Parts: sequence; C-alpha cells; structure tokens
Amino acid sequence: MRISIFGLGYVGCVSLGCLAQNGHQVVGVDVSQNKIDLINCGKPTIIEKDIDKIIRRSYEQGKIKATKDFVDAVVNSEISFIAVGTPSTKEGHLNLEYILKVAKEIGQGIAKKNEFHIVAVRSTVFPGTNREIGKIIENESGKIRNKDFAVVSNPEFLREGSAIKDYYHPSVTILGSENKEAMETLALLYNDLPAPVEKVAIEIAELIKYVNNTWHALKISFANEIGNICKRLDIDSHKVMDLFAKDTKLNLSSYYLKSGFAYGGSCLPKDLKGLKTIAYDFYLPSPVIEAIENSNNHQKQVTIQLIEKHGKKNIGILGFSFKEGTDDLRFSPIVEVAEYLLGKGHVLKIYDKNVSVSKLTGTNKEFIDKHIPHLSDLISDDIEQVVKDSELIIITHNIKGVANIIPKYKDKFFVDLARVTDESFGNYEGICW
Repeated sequence: MRISIFGLGYVGCVSLGCLAQNGHQVVGVDVSQNKIDLINCGKPTIIEKDIDKIIRRSYEQGKIKATKDFVDAVVNSEISFIAVGTPSTKEGHLNLEYILKVAKEIGQGIAKKNEFHIVAVRSTVFPGTNREIGKIIENESGKIRNKDFAVVSNPEFLREGSAIKDYYHPSVTILGSENKEAMETLALLYNDLPAPVEKVAIEIAELIKYVNNTWHALKISFANEIGNICKRLDIDSHKVMDLFAKDTKLNLSSYYLKSGFAYGGSCLPKDLKGLKTIAYDFYLPSPVIEAIENSNNHQKQVTIQLIEKHGKKNIGILGFSFKEGTDDLRFSPIVEVAEYLLGKGHVLKIYDKNVSVSKLTGTNKEFIDKHIPHLSDLISDDIEQVVKDSELIIITHNIKGVANIIPKYKDKFFVDLARVTDESFGNYEGICW
C-alpha cells in the first residue's frame, strides 16, 4: 500500500521503518527540516534498537522518503497515519494544536483527490478527538466522512527501548471506527503480526491507552511502596513481588512489578494526568489514581534521602535518560534528583552512552535546557572516569558490566536504583532491598 505518516518522532519513525520493511511505500511528513533530511539520507530520527538498520535498508530499497509537502503526500497515498505529539496542558488536558493542524493539512490533501482515503490516528488522544478530526477534514476538503474518507483510531503500544520488538510482537491490535471497510483495509497492514485485531467503538480505542498506562504507572508505585516496607522489615522485596506476580489469572503482568526507582518518560505521567482530568471533568472522586503521583514523588524523596545520608559531595550518575536504551530525558526522575543535588551544592558527573547533548532536539532539548542547561559540562562517555571522580555513585540503568564495578572500587559507595546485582557488598545499598 501507499502510506503517508505525519510526525517523525518515536512512533512515526518506527512506523515508517516497519511498514516499509513489510513491503509498503511510505512517505514521512514533518515540519522539521532536520528530520526530513535524516530520513532522506537513510538515517533514523531517533535512537532505538535496530531502527537504524531498518531505515537504511528501506531507504536503499527506495521504500521511504520524507517531505514537507503534505498535500502531495496525501494525494499519493491511500492511508495517512497521524503520529504527532499530544503534550499535556497545565490542567492535564491535551494540547491538540499539532493534531488539529495535521487534520487540516490532510483535509487539504483529500480535497485534491477522488480516491477514498483512510486516516489512522496513532497519537494518544482523549475520547472525542477522532470525531473532531473528521469534522475538520470535512470542512477543509468539502468531502463527506465515511463516503470519501474515514478516520480510524489505531492506538500504539510501543515502549521506548523496545519499540521494534513491540511493533512486531503486539498483544493486540486495536481499531476503532464507524467505517467497517476502512478497518478491514487497515487490518491488512497487521495480517502478519502474531496478535488478534480487535475492532471496537471509537471511544474505546481512544481511551484504552490511558487505561493501560495508568495501570502500568500504578503497578510501579505499588511495588515501590511494598519495597520500602520490606526493606524496613529486612525482607527481600523482589522475592515478595516475584511470588506475587506468579498469579497471572487476575490480569496482572510481572513486567512493572519490580521495586525500584520512580517512573518517568513522556507517556506514563501524561496519560495518568489525562485519566485524572477525565475524572475531574465528571466530578468523579478517584483517590487511588490521585495518590499514584504522590507515591512516585515520594520515591524520588526516598532516593534523595538515601543519597544525602552518606554526606558525600562528589556524586556520579550512571544512566540519565528515563529508561535504558533511549535518549529521552523528558520527565526522567533522575533529572529531577540531579537538579535537586546541584541546588544543594553537590558536584555531579554523569554517564549515559545514549545521551548526546548536541543531538537533543524538540521537547527533549527544551526539557533539559529548563532543568539542567549546563548538562554538557557534566556528562561523559567514560564510565570508569565518572566512577573515579565520584565518592558516591547512583546506578539508574542496568548497564552491561556495571555490577562488576561495585567490588572493583571498594573506596566508593554505590546506590542502586535498578537492581543490577543480587550480591551483598559493604559499599552498596539498593533503594528497596
């Protein structure tokens, strides 16, 4: 099929590469000339396992390209994916500026063609957005929804750091639309994936991402609170939670059930706030949901207290993005901890092989410029040097070989937020074990 993808961030870039690898002709559309140039040179716009190989191979095969010409992209494609960002407002609602702008652009493109067109919404949106997109396209194109075009909600469930694997091994593919033919056509894109395709009501497809991510956020905070209690009782919290996770009959996944550091990133905090806002709008008390963020912030304070009790000035941090295997610093909890420590006069050295200050762009760059504008002076690509220059080292990622560093530097103290070892050392302490 001929496909256009609006937005070349994480979701857009992964979709571009995977769809092209599956044999489709794909064009990416973005306002960033830098992202367009990267794709048109056969390079990805993100750091993600295997995406560089997929993009390069697809580019060499002539399967992908990128452009700013949105009308041409729509006219020469059968399906348009919307994969632009939907950041939160201060009140927790979504900023739909980019979504609505893209809807207008797609409408202008549809106005130029006679062929039926499918618009698939991959971005995370509130219920009702699909219908609003349809109205905008009708106004811009002069065409009729479900006669000349259809809008299908097709939420993504890609985790940064494992997005390619998640794309090809989903638990379920979800499609929501009033147009059955459009859903059948879109389902063909996922025929080879080992997962069922669920065709549901539009609002269900729009809400499910919030429900999933709010549950994931809850699991992390729940496990951390149990971990803190277990530590006080001198009980191994991981053994407790491993036993708890063996009960998979009640719809529990063991993936997030590991006591440790706070959650972060662009999805969980945003979608949790979104679900809370939906409840607020309907005046529905949601005490458990409201408590999750407080618990997560408490876990950051637990970390700070664990660090400060040792009274060390020179501190090293091993892993700075919100999650191993990505360069995403947005709402990374260790960034907040680092910002606090700097404010208290500590000297920091940071190691993260995936974070290059010169390559940070967009909201990622805006976030770090706001919180730690002089990050370039603190970050290093030499893990051994960071350890040597520090008195206390915070381990936030399970970096390959990092566990071997702990016994090697017996004059240093290590605070582990990632459970890199099950061994006991005199110079080592875990956050919840």
